[in-house]
Amino acid sequence: MHPHEIPPGVQEVILPSGERALAYSTGPATPPPLPVPAPTVAQPIPAWAKTTALLAPTVGGGIAVAAVGLSAAAPGLVAVSHVLWSAVAAIAAGGTAAAVVIGRVRARITAAQRPHITQHITATGWFGRAHGTINHR
Repeated sequence: MHPHEIPPGVQEVILPSGERALAYSTGPATPPPLPVPAPTVAQPIPAWAKTTALLAPTVGGGIAVAAVGLSAAAPGLVAVSHVLWSAVAAIAAGGTAAAVVIGRVRARITAAQRPHITQHITATGWFGRAHGTINHR
């Protein structure tokens, strides 16, 4: 069909499959004209965008190099971790043993040097004067 043979209210449409078909229009017979966009003027790129664009590959490369370095050093880091945990366990065990030994030595020394003191205090009456004796052994 030629375009001049199409009756009013019918228009040619292209389906999503690419096929052309005729369809009745429910809106105005002719589509409204699209507004003409104003010509755009090229704007300069901001400095922060340039800096970010230059830093992005650098930061990504640094992270990649760090990951490769950590993967290469992983066995050594595991060994160092085990050594540090062993050192912590040895220090804890040594500290506990030292505390026990110091406690036993201190108990023997203080038990031998500690004096035995007894007191006898007597008072007569509600507001009576107190009298007492102290005995050292």
